[in-house]
Amino acid sequence: MEKEFVILLNRHPGILYKVCSLYCQEPEDRKDLFQEIVLQLWKAFPAFKNESAITTWMYRIALNTAISNFRKRTQKPQPIAFSTSELQIPDLKDDHFEEERTQLYTAIGQLSPVEKAVITLYLDDRSYDEMATILGISKSNVGVKLNRIKLKLEKLIKATTH
Repeated sequence: MEKEFVILLNRHPGILYKVCSLYCQEPEDRKDLFQEIVLQLWKAFPAFKNESAITTWMYRIALNTAISNFRKRTQKPQPIAFSTSELQIPDLKDDHFEEERTQLYTAIGQLSPVEKAVITLYLDDRSYDEMATILGISKSNVGVKLNRIKLKLEKLIKATTH
């Protein structure tokens, strides 16, 4: 079982890194959250029944752990400035694109933990069905939340460009 678990983590490290980067600004906090997510995945691994995709299961546990961890902290969330190296995004050599991406991720950093979870899954091309399963909400609620988040992000980005 240990080998299967290690293989699973090695196949899908991006899920954990994305969640940790969205919910923690400081490298040490990201490491702590990463370890907590791995622990929660390990605890839940024996109960995984292949009723959903393994990545759906991983996202659900990772996001629930991150949100719980976030709620435990009493400090107000600060906007997160993402660097290309943290997100492992290839250098596209397009300054306009880079500026837009930076604005988007800065705006995402200002969202609530649940909103971050929804938009992260959306940006990761997850289906509404899969998002609903991961988040534990209805498919129609995913659509409503996503539309509201998009409007909120649009306002946040416009506010920073004016």
